[in-house]
Amino acid sequence: MSSPSRQIHLNAFLRNVGQHEAAWRLPETNVAGVTDIEHYRHLARTAERGKLDAIFFADHPVLKDRSQDRPWDSLDPFTLVTALSGVTSHIGLVATASTTYNDPYGIARRFGTLDHVSKGRAGWNVVTTANAAAAANFGFEVHPDPNQRYERAAEFLEVTFGLWDSWDDDAILGDKEAGVFVNPDAIHSIDHMGTNFRVAGPLEIPRSPQGRPVIFQAGSSEPGKDLAARYAEAIFTAQPIIEDAQAFYADVKGRVKAYGRDPAKVLILPGLSFFIGGTEEEAHRLQETFENLTLPTYGLAQLKRITGVDYDDHDLDAPVSIPPRAALAGDQKSRHDLVHRLTSSENLTLRQLLRRLSAGRGHRITAGTPEQVAGTIVEWFENGAADGFNLIPPALPTSLATFVDQVVPILQNKGLFRREYEGTTLRHHLGLERPSVGERGFKAAAE
Repeated sequence: MSSPSRQIHLNAFLRNVGQHEAAWRLPETNVAGVTDIEHYRHLARTAERGKLDAIFFADHPVLKDRSQDRPWDSLDPFTLVTALSGVTSHIGLVATASTTYNDPYGIARRFGTLDHVSKGRAGWNVVTTANAAAAANFGFEVHPDPNQRYERAAEFLEVTFGLWDSWDDDAILGDKEAGVFVNPDAIHSIDHMGTNFRVAGPLEIPRSPQGRPVIFQAGSSEPGKDLAARYAEAIFTAQPIIEDAQAFYADVKGRVKAYGRDPAKVLILPGLSFFIGGTEEEAHRLQETFENLTLPTYGLAQLKRITGVDYDDHDLDAPVSIPPRAALAGDQKSRHDLVHRLTSSENLTLRQLLRRLSAGRGHRITAGTPEQVAGTIVEWFENGAADGFNLIPPALPTSLATFVDQVVPILQNKGLFRREYEGTTLRHHLGLERPSVGERGFKAAAE
């Protein structure tokens, strides 16, 4: 059971007009919201009204297959969170950026600036980019394999941390009488010479309010879990059933401890998509409304991307069995495993599988009353499956507003979620300390 001091952490993943692939087809959806800053301002204010820890934006630096079937995240996430920092005052601002298709100095500079601009609310969701088609957009002849990408990511983070720490906290003197603005002895070059990067430093930006932005990581593969255990402070993951979530939680927390880090200071946040109704039946009818608007062409394209197999000629109403990953090539390893387990444990037709994946693409989906949705959150939180959730509203803004107005008060009444923000930085919301200069918090290698 949870202790009175332990609180649930909730972030909101805001994907244009909703994560569900058919959200844009609902009569009430304003499809212009995909690129309308007023839409995103409204979402940010709604999430802050609910006292959520942070809002989170993914990044897709390539137009995916079947773009005619649904809206994509067309806006740059970093520019978006920077714009939203001006219309919010407390909520964290997390943007995704790839370590494969960026450089450490640029990332350190941008996120360091965001932390200053937002007064300490910046978070970086670290990804290595799984979609091989992105390579051609950045001048790469081939997309690096997973091992190469994660090896680069580890060095990328080391360089970025070094740049963020290249200023001591007291470097700025501002001594007008003596004519000394900064203490030059408190600013340090990093002179990094590595396999992937050569970076002199220092950064031209003073140390930010949080010391450095909060590091999030999204990935459940073996190298992804190891990278997260070493560097991340919060981890996004897709876990559809509680037993798998408990196993992931125990595995990653164990890896964190092996690196000499405090497992309590690394938060595990599975994705949660939800359909909320006045009764359970009403919630299921709402879910069915979404699923009835799905386009098989889109679902089939996504299934091919996950598994590497083309199911276009498979009868939609015939049973489908996804072979285990060992028998197939593919880069979406953790998602492939999730889909394989789904078809191995349930006798699903291809149509049923596509509908099952339509809301969360492998994340936990719950449909019920506000009390039932809150009950799922508490069950996972109290039984070693999650420190909170990355909320994935199926439709925006409606699903987010319903959660804030109907589920959050239940969690507050249970004493498991804040009624008011007690601090102004994302680190404070997450219960994380401000790191000192040079602090990494992990041993050089797991023992």
